Amino acid sequence: MTLIDIPTPGFPGAGADFARRGGQLRVSFTARCQLGCWFCHNEGEVPPRITHHNRAVQPRPRVMTPGDYLTAINTMTAAGIRRVFFTGGEPLLSPAARPVLEGIPAHRPDEYTTTLITNGLTLTRDLPWLAATTLDRIKVSLHYFSDASIATIAEGKTGDIDKIKAGIEAAIDAIPTVELNLLLQELNAHEVMDIIGYARHLGIGLQIIELVGTDHNAGLGGGKVPSGDIAAHLRSIATDEQVVTSGTGQGRRVFTVPGARGPMTIEVIDASLGRHHTGQCGTCPARSRCVEGFWALRLDSAGTLAPCLLRTDLRLDVTPHTGDPAAFLSAVSAHLDAFTEGTLQ
Repeated sequence: MTLIDIPTPGFPGAGADFARRGGQLRVSFTARCQLGCWFCHNEGEVPPRITHHNRAVQPRPRVMTPGDYLTAINTMTAAGIRRVFFTGGEPLLSPAARPVLEGIPAHRPDEYTTTLITNGLTLTRDLPWLAATTLDRIKVSLHYFSDASIATIAEGKTGDIDKIKAGIEAAIDAIPTVELNLLLQELNAHEVMDIIGYARHLGIGLQIIELVGTDHNAGLGGGKVPSGDIAAHLRSIATDEQVVTSGTGQGRRVFTVPGARGPMTIEVIDASLGRHHTGQCGTCPARSRCVEGFWALRLDSAGTLAPCLLRTDLRLDVTPHTGDPAAFLSAVSAHLDAFTEGTLQ
């Protein structure tokens, strides 16, 4: 096992501290999703599970246009953000998804990368146009390996595991990189080895994530399962293991294991390896239950940008600035500087 601290490139000017920590921009197209997974925190928005149970409780209205999104993304990548993730809810349900993804300009991976995170239910439908975009990666959230487990984890919502698998397998031939992510929990513990085997069979990367507890999922569904036993299994078949403790969020174990296409990577996010915080976290009342630390900027469909999952009171309204890239970058930079210095009010 090798303990490493991987440096991440910085850049001068706005948001330098964020990029130096390996920060990412998470762009949420919609709060809606076909599923209602019990654990979903929806990145600070009302989770679909709650809306499915009570239609009177709705997420904030969508105000961001495709042009607004593209202004934000192009401005922040030009300023040095290296990783852009497109999320939801389920992002492919949003009418903004296609025009935004089709509008991302050609770019080199050393400039920045773009990743779509999806539940995979509509991949077979959407792949023809997705394949024509500059998207670098699709990451499919595969927290189940049977229709029965989908219904259990999504609280009765139906899903088609065969359709999801068909989308994953078709995407391998259409998108430069396809990966899976798996949220480890009691309700899918019996299928984790199946999902690991599936990833190895396809020869695609897998990230295994420990459960993030929030106000939305406390006391619900299946509880948290430590990743130690999974790490021990991977260690028994791995040709290499590295422990990465730099960058943002929690540390992770990176295993190189044999796959159908040769050596492949399985990552295990492990809270026991520590986390990374910044100035605002020093006096944060939510720190005792924070498991991510300084992780990502989240731009949502309601037009707010947040540097933290648990503190929705720290959101910045960017809608007054989406028509002016310079004003947008100035506002975001000032907000981020205050967050990293611990002076954000």
